[in-house]
Amino acid sequence: MINKLILLIAVVLFHNYSFGQSGYQFPENYTILNIEPAKTDSRIKEANTPHLVVYNQQAKQGKLLLFLPGTGGIAAKGPKALFSVAVSQGYQVINLSYINTPAVAQICRGEVLEKNSKCTSQFRTMRIYGNNNFSLIDDQEHDAIVNRLTKLLTYLAENDTKGNWGSYLENGEPKWSEIAVSGQSQGGGMAAFIAKEHLVARVIDFSGGWDYSRKKEIAGWYFNKSVTPSNLWYGTYHVTEPAAKVIEASYVAMGIPKDHIYPFDLPVPKGKKGHSNGVRNIGYADQWIALLGKGN
Repeated sequence: MINKLILLIAVVLFHNYSFGQSGYQFPENYTILNIEPAKTDSRIKEANTPHLVVYNQQAKQGKLLLFLPGTGGIAAKGPKALFSVAVSQGYQVINLSYINTPAVAQICRGEVLEKNSKCTSQFRTMRIYGNNNFSLIDDQEHDAIVNRLTKLLTYLAENDTKGNWGSYLENGEPKWSEIAVSGQSQGGGMAAFIAKEHLVARVIDFSGGWDYSRKKEIAGWYFNKSVTPSNLWYGTYHVTEPAAKVIEASYVAMGIPKDHIYPFDLPVPKGKKGHSNGVRNIGYADQWIALLGKGN
């Protein structure tokens, strides 16, 4: 059953926003924060558009949902209806602002990929951790996703005590067991990469990319053993996406259970793309609830 909150969101979006979310307003009892990355770490200069933080301080605190936008995505313009559903499910939400251009698919291709079959994993390691030598992107160590998340959580713990953000940190690092990782497109791939190497609370990959080791061969990192068990993995894609078959193959390679893979198939509004429809179309509210589970 769709609860009253989800139904209200659906009605508002359907009648007023035609499945777009630029005008969507969060419920009044939600706390909404927009925080520039440079405020949390003065070294950060690139991709300094604000992180989006959303939670309901009146609710029992649950897990953190870390969402990573796709290529060119702006955190403050993220899929707010999806985030509202996540908060209603008991999560506190961070849509993280990070360097998301160029994308891995724009760098690890052609001759570059022919010379280096591990290009995509090295790219993602640099963008997530910033601790390897990968010269094909200009990201600095302090620009890395994990540093941005750590510094944001530290900042929130000091400046927004009502959110109890310190519970998502352990020894000055993200407490991954309390964090569900998610993202769309490039961001979904980043979430999956993190979940391979850390025991996270849950991973939800929305159309998470199509990394290759060589032409027509999906990337080797998809087959790496995962620290996060398979029952906590979920993946979605839209059946109209050009890369739908490749995305599905990557999910199978990562060991996502068949009933945890969601091939979305609702009609895509004119002028929109199936690739982003899974995080934007409120018609998937029931599926979002199943993907998220209970955060608290």
